[in-house]
Amino acid sequence: MVKNVTLREAWSGEADCRNCSLRHTVLFAGLTEADFEKIHDPIDQFSLKPGACLYRAGDRGEYLFTVRTGALKLVQYLPDGSQRIVRLARATDVLGLEAILEAPYQHEAVVLQPTEVCRFPARVVKALGAENPRLHTELMSRWQRALSEADAWLTELSTGSARQRVARLLLRLVRDRESCECDLFGREDMGAMLGITTETTSRTIAEFKRQGLLVDLSANRFLLDIPNLHRVAED
Repeated sequence: MVKNVTLREAWSGEADCRNCSLRHTVLFAGLTEADFEKIHDPIDQFSLKPGACLYRAGDRGEYLFTVRTGALKLVQYLPDGSQRIVRLARATDVLGLEAILEAPYQHEAVVLQPTEVCRFPARVVKALGAENPRLHTELMSRWQRALSEADAWLTELSTGSARQRVARLLLRLVRDRESCECDLFGREDMGAMLGITTETTSRTIAEFKRQGLLVDLSANRFLLDIPNLHRVAED
């Protein structure tokens, strides 16, 4: 179900936006009252179930999206039909930045976990960014963050043994979090993230569980042994 929220409401913290990633990630924090006089488009808030597609590669880029909760995978399909997950998007991440350049989306964005997103027109952000230096700087920061994340996936998660790759992925999933608890994805998705087979991923996870590096909390939710996972990742 889609809920319309004005950009003013999101910025001021009304309409259940007080804890929204739009505020906490300060994408629009630099806006002034004068900026709002130029804005007439609402922000769309909606929920997505696992397996849903937010947008597909080649689709016309008309919107940007910010992830409120949950996780999505950005997928590229290889000529043989197999998929490679090139990046994850989680809470506070912004997707579809290529739309600002009026370019089509480069990946397929598929929901991994129950997810809430906000959608806003790219033309509005582009126009505001052209007139508001703080917003423009924040957009450039987001672009750089996405590039850095893509580089990390290429260098950290596509090299080394299966044990190292799985350990590095687990550590990335809890990076910058106070908790050592981690929600994992299906083994097929994990294999596509790491460039290893589903079977190898399953065997590695089972081995980590036997060694106490992962402790079951509930279905696909684990407590991580961070220090020893670091040792595996750096071995």
